[in-house]
Amino acid sequence: MKIVVQKFGGTSLATPEMRCKVAEKIINAKRGGFKPVVVVSAIGRKGDPYATDTLIDINSQICRDIHPREMDLLMVCGEIISAVVLANTLKARGYEARAFTGGQAGIITDTNFTQAEILEIKPDRILESIKDGRIPVVAGFQGITEQGDFTTLGRGGSDVTAVALGEALSAYAVEIFTDVDGVMTADPKIVPNASVLSHVSYLDVLELADKGAKVIHPRAIEYAIRAKIPVFIKNTSNSTPGTVISFENERSFGPKNIISTQVVTGVAHITGRIQVTIYQDDPIINNRILALLADNHISIDIINIFPDKMIFTIDEGKKERASQIIKEYNCKFSIIENCSKISVVGSKMRGVPGVMSAIVRALTRNNIQILQTADSHTTISCLVKGEDTAKAVIALHQEFELYKKNK
Repeated sequence: MKIVVQKFGGTSLATPEMRCKVAEKIINAKRGGFKPVVVVSAIGRKGDPYATDTLIDINSQICRDIHPREMDLLMVCGEIISAVVLANTLKARGYEARAFTGGQAGIITDTNFTQAEILEIKPDRILESIKDGRIPVVAGFQGITEQGDFTTLGRGGSDVTAVALGEALSAYAVEIFTDVDGVMTADPKIVPNASVLSHVSYLDVLELADKGAKVIHPRAIEYAIRAKIPVFIKNTSNSTPGTVISFENERSFGPKNIISTQVVTGVAHITGRIQVTIYQDDPIINNRILALLADNHISIDIINIFPDKMIFTIDEGKKERASQIIKEYNCKFSIIENCSKISVVGSKMRGVPGVMSAIVRALTRNNIQILQTADSHTTISCLVKGEDTAKAVIALHQEFELYKKNK
């Protein structure tokens, strides 16, 4: 049985016209000899009647202190509505379909409401539906505890649902349908000539997603790596081949003979960062500050420690609490607000000299001040002022000629 899991995001389901396009993608898979299993997100985005954020806003106006259990019971509604609507859309086209909640699909999670982890998947009812000739349509982003409570998997959870189901069903592939043509070399809203990557490795996608690219949830890729399932990113609105995500040397699922010699895969960015500098030469106090920040769930990103100071970045929403913690130790400190982290990603840059030099050259040439840097074998990141975000992304995209990718 050749199963393909197809996941459709909220924008793909927002209108009757888009739902017809979604149905056509599913029907084409069935005509092609596959057994499709469909995963859906909530219809539309914030402001639309059944979008998850809309449901949250309605209840927040009544009570801001919603218990996580009740919050999850609320948040699963949008996906359930989507599953029923799409199942009936398929039925209207003459194809038997059956809607499932995450729990009915066999997704069992822990009790960490709003950020649940999948413990196991029992796909018996999904397999039974397939054998009966029905197309299963599963509400993404959710599961159920062993006690029967609804849970949600956190932002991007529908991607996780799709790939986790793919693993449980030993699927041939997972297809993530969205409103872009595939994984891009940079944000096309910033770089108009950003290219679609025909193939990208699991590692590079993990790095791109972690560094701000809105590609696919990192946890979904972790499932894909474990199951060795190729993941396709495609556009709901057209028939372009999209991007296949797999191992670096795995070409059997994607276009042949297009392995790039370029060391850089793409440029990603994260806005809303704050740079904190603490002027302190006592390592014991520095360690206490770092421990207290962690205890307060303040995540530190880029960090550099010198004999007389410590520099790191945090999310702008954590500014006030971080300042209070530092003041408790009577340390002199300074803050630079409105910063952005710009990252150049590419697993092929490992051991290749000159990449950092090229980054500095490109940014300096464009009068962009580098506030801080961090690097690994596959990523080099620079902190810049927020107003330089777009200029920095464009400069690095141009420097590494990423507009020529897969051309």
